[in-house]
Amino acid sequence: MGMIDLHNHLLPGIDDGAEDVSTSIELARIAVEDGITHLVCTPHIHTGRYDNTRQTIQAAFKQFQQALQADNIALKVAWAAEVRFGLELMEWAAMGTLPFLGEWQGKKVLLLEFPHNEVPFGAEKLTAWLIGRNIQPMIAHPERNKGIMNSRSKLKPFLDQGCLLQVTAASVAGHFGETAREVALELLQEDKVTILATDAHNTRHRPPQLKEGVRAAAAVIGEKKAAELVTLNPWTLAQVHFSS
Repeated sequence: MGMIDLHNHLLPGIDDGAEDVSTSIELARIAVEDGITHLVCTPHIHTGRYDNTRQTIQAAFKQFQQALQADNIALKVAWAAEVRFGLELMEWAAMGTLPFLGEWQGKKVLLLEFPHNEVPFGAEKLTAWLIGRNIQPMIAHPERNKGIMNSRSKLKPFLDQGCLLQVTAASVAGHFGETAREVALELLQEDKVTILATDAHNTRHRPPQLKEGVRAAAAVIGEKKAAELVTLNPWTLAQVHFSS
């Protein structure tokens, strides 16, 4: 099995990622070239900005899937979402409309995004509420959150609860600046990272590539552990999407 990417914005026209199907296909080719074989598309659900629902995501996904087949691109794909932190989450959880990234140790996994500038005050109350309902939050790119960059202790309550962490491969490789790289490496050294993912948005600045980040991680935690962050762990989490 090749590498598995569980956070990216390859679906056409529904958020700030690929703007159309041809861009989606271009990104898919880059992913395959990098050694990615499985990919779960995770468009933003962000109230007031990207008001995506299961329906809008599924429609974009169908378009993407058909284009992959038409172009004969060997990439296995599924869909979920990157959900922005907010109280609407409680309503969606209660209604059963949250798209889950997969499952981890018997809990459903939600890819959860905090605002970029901060960790909201009292956020751990909402994550505790989710965990109490068998929903496991996986915090997206904590190493790029300004609140966490300024104070690593902001992550502690979430780690204590058992929240999972997804770190961006490009952060480990230094493409998001020195602070993001330092935080990413520290989290790797402390064995706090569950998966590395691309968070790909476009072909030039944020392509769907994992290899370089895995190499940079291997220099710190060894090749076997680094490889597991893009193979074994994401597969354990997302195989529910691919096993049918």
